[in-house]
Amino acid sequence: MPRHFGILVPSTNTTCEIEFGRVAPDLQVHTARLGKGGNTPFSPSLDADVAYQSKLLGHARVEAIALAQTSASLFADDYDAVTVKRMTEASGVPSLTSAQAIGRALRALAASRIALATPYSPEVIERTKRYYETKYGMTVVAAESLGGIDAYTIGKMDAGMAQAAFSRIDRADIDALVVPGGNFPTLDWIAPWERQFGKPVITTNQAALWAVLRAMGIGKPLPDWGRLLVQMPAG
Repeated sequence: MPRHFGILVPSTNTTCEIEFGRVAPDLQVHTARLGKGGNTPFSPSLDADVAYQSKLLGHARVEAIALAQTSASLFADDYDAVTVKRMTEASGVPSLTSAQAIGRALRALAASRIALATPYSPEVIERTKRYYETKYGMTVVAAESLGGIDAYTIGKMDAGMAQAAFSRIDRADIDALVVPGGNFPTLDWIAPWERQFGKPVITTNQAALWAVLRAMGIGKPLPDWGRLLVQMPAG
């Protein structure tokens, strides 16, 4: 029988449904859209939408829900705790944010020194660095902005831009390469990047998928999308 999971995405996102929809036929994704709760391109979504859409995903009897909006978690120290509680209470199922998923994935792969290549603006990159350094004990060795000004720009970006950035900032003492940004289409690039740079690559949608499946008790490897989904470590 198919297993069902839910994904919450900002209303501007045009990538998550495509990437999550490519998993095995017995893993079915159900998505819900959220309105913007702030006046900047990377602001969190409306809290009321998060609660309501989580409730509706609960009606579909999904087994777990992820909020695929990494930047939202960067704007308040308690955002993850408050939002995950809101999602779980509304839906009745385990919930998580994609920012949490990235941190947990890095820990599961025993990575502590990371480099970021992300569509985010320099200001949001600084928030990203602080988030992973304070909440997950990471050391952000290097970071580069790809110059995304909003979600629409990010959805049209060529993933080769991240590859070029990694070529500039990668070095031997970096344990993993990270590409935050749920609207940045990168899934097919993860395995080639890992072969090129010889280390794990973690992206928003890949990490969120891993975390949701682990929350569902699924440890079956998913090939082709990087060692995180091939190894399916607990975490």
